[in-house]
Amino acid sequence: MTKAQIVNEISKATGIEKANVLATVENFMEVVKDSLANGENVYLRGFGSFIVKTRSQKTARNISKNETIIIPEHKIPAFKPAKVFMEEVK
Repeated sequence: MTKAQIVNEISKATGIEKANVLATVENFMEVVKDSLANGENVYLRGFGSFIVKTRSQKTARNISKNETIIIPEHKIPAFKPAKVFMEEVK
């Protein structure tokens, strides 16, 4: 499902104009991105959590140059669904 489809579904269900729904959805995504960029997790009860995970340093190989490189420790965004959400998908 795309962002446009989500906006259409919310607009149909609530009767709110698509432009207002689109602005709300984009603002929500911006708040989540900013929070994760600042190292803050976002918890949505009954839906899930947007969290920041830390990947540890590891050694990798560049096959074309036949050399070993070190990938430093870094952070990545992740989503952990709530138990209620998991049960509904199963």
